Order: sequence, then C-alpha cells, then structure tokens
Amino acid sequence: MKEVFPPYSVLYSVYEKERTDWLCESVDSMLAQTVKPNEIVFVKDGPLTPELEETLSAYDIANPGLFKFVEYSDNQGLGYALQQGVLACSNKIIARMDTDDYAFPNRMKHQLAQMQDDGLDMVGSQVVEFISSPDRPIAQTDLPLSMGAIRRFSKRRNPFRHPTVVFNRDKVLSAGNYSKDFLFFEDWDLFNRMLAAGDRAENSPEVLVGMRVNDGFYGRRGGREYLSYIWKFKSEQLRNGYFSIIDFCKSFLPHAVVCMMPMNLRTWVYTKLLRR
Repeated sequence: MKEVFPPYSVLYSVYEKERTDWLCESVDSMLAQTVKPNEIVFVKDGPLTPELEETLSAYDIANPGLFKFVEYSDNQGLGYALQQGVLACSNKIIARMDTDDYAFPNRMKHQLAQMQDDGLDMVGSQVVEFISSPDRPIAQTDLPLSMGAIRRFSKRRNPFRHPTVVFNRDKVLSAGNYSKDFLFFEDWDLFNRMLAAGDRAENSPEVLVGMRVNDGFYGRRGGREYLSYIWKFKSEQLRNGYFSIIDFCKSFLPHAVVCMMPMNLRTWVYTKLLRR
C-alpha cells in the first residue's frame, strides 16, 4: 500500500547576497523530492538583485500556485524572516531549507514517515558538508538521535542542523516562533524553547541534506563580535533556566575558545573534531 503523507510547506529566506546558481540547485533538489511539496514559501529579506528576482519569477511561472512570496523593504535578519515565513506557511508541516544547500531525493519521505511513525513534532537528520558537490563531502555530522540524547546535547551544542529540520507549525507558534534577538542562534533558541515545552523531537540517522561550506562559513563563527553573540544567547539560556550554571560553563567556555582560534585551526576543529 502506498504511504500517504500530509501536505507540507518548504520555508526559505533569501537576501541580496545569495548566489542564483546555488539557489537553483537547492530549489531543484526540493522539486525533485519523491514526496513533493505543495507550497514553497520564500521570504525576501530586503531588496534582492535583479538576477535573484528574475530567477524566483521564473520558478513561479514554471510552477503555478506552488510558490508564495513574503517581502518587506529592509533587511531584518534571518530570525525575523523565518518568523514571518512561518506565519505565511499554509500547511501544518514545514520543512526548512537554505538557498545554498542540497536535499537528497528521499529527504522528505524519510522525515515525514518518521514524524508519523514516532508521533514527532520536529525531526532533523544527519548532514554532509561539501564545497563543490554533496557527492564529495568534506565532513559528516554525528548528531544525537533519540529524545533523551537530544535534550542532553542541547545543553551543550545545537542538536539539529537548521536546514534539515521539519516541524509542526502549531508547535513552533506555541513555543513563540523564531526570534530576531539572537543573531546566528535563531534556530538553537527556537529548538530549546520547543524542547522545554515538551515537544517530541528526533534526528534521522540518515544523511538527508548536504550543507555547502566555504571559508566564510567558518569565518563567521569566529572573532570578538561573534563571541558577543555566543555570550548573549547562552546567557539567556542560563537566565531562563534551560541551562544550569554547569551547563553554561561547559557550553560557553569551549565555544569561546574555538571562536577565538585562528580561522585555519577553527576550520580543522569544526571539520575533524566537531563533526565526524
């Protein structure tokens, strides 16, 4: 008997510095899913380049009724963009995706089946990180799978990779939706609030998404300014009671050390020690 899955929306945020070739690879990978979306929501986070606008318009024309666009005049950041995107999604199930990443064809079939079979509110997956092609990865994650392991992991590191997550829209809204207050940590902040609310979550053991990385990917995770964002987010986890003081120290101090490393060393730590 053929499996029947609920309709789902795919949620993207796009801003003016995105590359159109990478965006096309990402969107094409979602259009090629064995279980296809019936809605793709793009939040235009501020003005886009003419090339990006033309690309999105071409997808819209080629797929009547599939794409929905949310736009506003100024760049507001990922947290605000996704907050507005969740509100715009028509379906109860939302799959996150980034414009420079790649979803393997069975991604949604695996995750929707896992959500149904295990009664989940949120499910992620393992990823490979790649530079030129997801078939030639440079690293692979080894994220926790079970609910208990995810809860423990979430008090040290982010237990999900953001572009892999599929979640229940109602649960996201009940937890307060995305916040724009924690730059670079919008996803971890939301996930911890959902876990604190008792929402059920798992990671698939399968590699279902390829995440594109480059020098900028690791470069953004270092320096004094980034350290200030780490402090702000993890201090809030301590204040709201999700982190104990021990959790805070075990999470913040190693993160701060890696953040202040030279980029070459920080890249090695991320790809060799913090993945698998």
